[in-house]
Amino acid sequence: MPIEHLAPSDPPERIAEALARDGCAVVDRLAPPEQLERVRTEMKPFVDATPAGRDGFSGRNTRRTGALIARSPAARELVMHPLVLGAVDGVLGHATNQHLHLTQVISIGPGESAQPIHRDQWAFDFFPFPKGYEVQCNTLWAMTDFTEANGATRVIPGSHRYDDKLEFKEEDTQPAEMEAGSVLFYTGALYHGGGANHSDSVRVGVNLTYAVAWLRQEENQYLSVPLEIARELPEALLRLMGYARGAYALGYVGDLRDPLSVLRPHAAHAGLGDLERAASQARADDAPGS
Repeated sequence: MPIEHLAPSDPPERIAEALARDGCAVVDRLAPPEQLERVRTEMKPFVDATPAGRDGFSGRNTRRTGALIARSPAARELVMHPLVLGAVDGVLGHATNQHLHLTQVISIGPGESAQPIHRDQWAFDFFPFPKGYEVQCNTLWAMTDFTEANGATRVIPGSHRYDDKLEFKEEDTQPAEMEAGSVLFYTGALYHGGGANHSDSVRVGVNLTYAVAWLRQEENQYLSVPLEIARELPEALLRLMGYARGAYALGYVGDLRDPLSVLRPHAAHAGLGDLERAASQARADDAPGS
C-alpha cells in the first residue's frame, strides 16, 4: 500500500479520511522555506547543545530537542496550523478535546542505524487501546528533504489496524520520502520508526504531536514553557498546551478553577467543563456503527 501524498489545498477532512484508511499520509510543501528557516534559526543554539541519545531507540547519533513553544515563535505557527488542527480534530474528535502531546526537533546524524519499529501510543504504559480507537495524531514536518538514504521515517501503511505488540523488521516498512516543508501525518497506532541515515548529511524533522486530553502529555508543557512566556501566548495556544480541562473534569485547579485562571483570571471560566458535550460524545461512541 503506497503512502498517499496530498496537496496543501486539500481540506482537513481529506487528510482525516486518509489517516482513517491508511494510518498515515503526506501533505506536500505545506510550510514555506522562509518559515522553516525561522524555526531552524530559532532552534539552532538549543539543537547544538542537545546531547545524542543513549540507546538504540532514542538514537546514539540522534538529537531530540524539545520545548519548541518556549524556544521558537515560528514553531508555534506550525503547532497551530489550521489544516493540521482540522485534521487532528478529524482523527481525535471522538474525545471531548485534544491537547499538545509533544514538541521536538529530531536530528538524525550520518551513520545512525534504523530505529526499532514501534507504535507511539506505547508511551501510555503499553496500554492496549481498542483496535480502531485513536488516541494520538502526529505530524512530522520535514526541515530537510526526507529520503530513504538520509533516514526518512519508515512506516507500514494500514498497520494502525493491526494487533498490538507485534514485531517488524525494516524490510516490512517503506520510507516516507518528502520534500522540505512537507509534513507526514500518522496516528499513534501506526507501526513506524526512524530510518537509517546512510548519507553524509543530517536529516531534520519537527515532530509535533497531539493526543486526547484525558491522557497525560509526553512533554510537560507547563514546565517546558516558563510562566513569563506562557502569559504572553494566545489563549487558543494555551488551551491546546493544556491550560484547559480535559474531558469534563480533568485538570482543574484548586476550587474547581479553570487552569487558564493561573495565567488570566478574567479569561477563565468558572466551574467544571461541559458535561452535556462530554456525555454526548460518549453516547456517539457507543452508537451502532460508530
